[in-house]
Amino acid sequence: MPSLSSKEEKTLDNSIYISRDLSWMQFNYRVLDQALNKNRSVLDRIKFLGICSSNLDEFFMIRVGSLYNYIDFNRDRIDYSGLNAEQFRKKLLMEVHSFVRKQNDCFNNELASEFHKSGFSIVGINDIKDEDREKVYKYFNKTIFPMLTPMLYDNTHTFPIISNKVLCFAVFTKGEMVKEKEAKRITFVQVPQNLPRFYEIQCGDKIQFLPIEEIIRWQMQKMFRNVDIQSVTLFRITRNGDFTEDIDETDTNFLDEMKKKINTRKTGRVVRIEMEPNAPKNVHKTLLDKFEIDEFNFFEINGLVDYTGLMQFMKQPDLRALLPAPHRQVNPISYQNPAHENLFEYLKHKDLLMHHPYNSMEPVVQLLEMAANDPGVLAIKITIYRLAKDSRISNALLKAANNGKNVSVLFEVKARFDEEHNMQEAEKLQKAGCFVIYGVGKFKTHTKLMLIVRQESDSSITRFVHISSGNYNEITSKFYTDLGLLTTNEGYANDVSEFFNVITGHSQPENYQYLITAPHNMRKQLTQLIRNEAENAKKGLPCGIVWKCNSLQDKDIIDEFYAASKAGVPIKLIVRGICCVRPKRKDLSENIEVFSIVGDYLEHARVFYFHNNGFPLVYSGSADAMVRSFDRRIESLYLIVDEKLKNEVINILAYNLKDNVNAYQMEENGYYSKIETNGQPEFDVHKEFFEVSEKNYHHVSEFILKKTKNTPKHKSLEV
Repeated sequence: MPSLSSKEEKTLDNSIYISRDLSWMQFNYRVLDQALNKNRSVLDRIKFLGICSSNLDEFFMIRVGSLYNYIDFNRDRIDYSGLNAEQFRKKLLMEVHSFVRKQNDCFNNELASEFHKSGFSIVGINDIKDEDREKVYKYFNKTIFPMLTPMLYDNTHTFPIISNKVLCFAVFTKGEMVKEKEAKRITFVQVPQNLPRFYEIQCGDKIQFLPIEEIIRWQMQKMFRNVDIQSVTLFRITRNGDFTEDIDETDTNFLDEMKKKINTRKTGRVVRIEMEPNAPKNVHKTLLDKFEIDEFNFFEINGLVDYTGLMQFMKQPDLRALLPAPHRQVNPISYQNPAHENLFEYLKHKDLLMHHPYNSMEPVVQLLEMAANDPGVLAIKITIYRLAKDSRISNALLKAANNGKNVSVLFEVKARFDEEHNMQEAEKLQKAGCFVIYGVGKFKTHTKLMLIVRQESDSSITRFVHISSGNYNEITSKFYTDLGLLTTNEGYANDVSEFFNVITGHSQPENYQYLITAPHNMRKQLTQLIRNEAENAKKGLPCGIVWKCNSLQDKDIIDEFYAASKAGVPIKLIVRGICCVRPKRKDLSENIEVFSIVGDYLEHARVFYFHNNGFPLVYSGSADAMVRSFDRRIESLYLIVDEKLKNEVINILAYNLKDNVNAYQMEENGYYSKIETNGQPEFDVHKEFFEVSEKNYHHVSEFILKKTKNTPKHKSLEV
């Protein structure tokens, strides 16, 4: 496989921006690093191996798929790295090959040896006892065999449609009843995807996991009677799943169009083949030719094809003891006695800040369930991006509608990979009498807002507002870190009410008191806040910026950071995933540090801190610093005005910067190094936030602007 030319490598190195997709690969290295962490239990490490494999699946479907949308239609683009589409394709896929080799090495050399001593093993058909083999044989005949459908490809049979992300066998055969020139054929046999990946065998006090593909391989001859099987090769394809940019929201049959597009994921162009080693050359060549890809897209898996199947281990009752015990959620600092409080009454006097998953999402769900039954509640408005299965949120909205409340739901049906579920839930709510809006034109609605209008006993009206960085999903709130605010503050209520009018109608307010919204002016307002810090730096006044977000990719914002850094503003960026800023480059970004927290919980909260000459401005909300967030999504950030809550959020930033267990630091070349404890006690934010209290907040603003004391390892993760 050819490498980039020295000129192309120089273009990469000279770019003042890190490529979005190469940065994402670095993020997945940080996930893989969790699987390599010997301080974790073996089952915990297996979980992270499965996560990084699932991440890579989505990356190919969306990001590599998007790249092929340019290549296939001869639409050139220049990546942040400075490379054109074809140059970048080769660079990116070479990086993926390197990652896959390390992923396989992790499975074979780091994890597999730990299985047996932990009470389980992955076995082949010849590793099990005769009596167990007989049970497996019956399972194959009764359950698996009736589901298998051989799909022949030869001179008279067209190439079949092979499903996305499904294990499949290519069976190369030579029949005796046909002429020699037509004798060689390939038959494709897909592994049923609705059966468990592993057949589980209890063997004394140990558990054996037999892969379903090995059962089928063992009995393959049963589908090819009187046929000579030359070879059996397991493979898996990934198809382009990036279609949302092609949806015409002005189409009167928008939902029908969405359903059609979802189905295209089943037949989209192939962007990756994964295959077990030693495949026959004719099988290899046939697949590459038919799918119109080359060796860059071909990945030999010297391990288990599709590590996402390992997630079955997490559900095995006898193995759950190998997983870390979940922490008991604690009460929000601003809501210490929920059992003794009426939430409606409490919120009339105090704001409530929730930091998930350390704090439960229960107050939000409880408030909505109370509103559904409360005779004083007149109306409920909510935006929904992702819901849990069997959602209590959805059930409460249904009950509210059935109880005669005015319920308005903006359902974003383009939430990636949740489209079908969202459409089903939206149609159910609509049938119950809710006013359902399916997105807003070409914009994806990503903001997380709820407004409850309640008439009090004295006929006055109270508006209860929830604004969050996280989805209305009570399941993911247990392992995503997010911030949510419940309040009756009239400033927030007016802003949110106005914003709903913008979303559902044609209102265009000139400004908000506490909200910053997209696509109207979020980039512009954040830019001005960054420039204010730069002006303070030039005047010799205290200044500083700390941002915590999922992704940072917008060039305009990055350029503002570079200008502020040159002016002397200390900038600390805590970015979980993609970060296109190139930190610590001389005469460009010497005052910028970039960190990432990857560990037990998925960091999903967004916080934007501006020192403001000692009078900090702190925002939270749904938006990342992405082009799509500013230009193609409906987003909102809210100013935290309550001083105690503001200090609580600043302390969250301080804790993130203090972490030396889950933290990584970005180097100028875009690679990351693990932060070392440097002789200091371990500080793990994913544990410390269960213990935090108001006494921890003192002087946090000063702390977060100090030079970071943690030191990274010199060795980058992927070296």
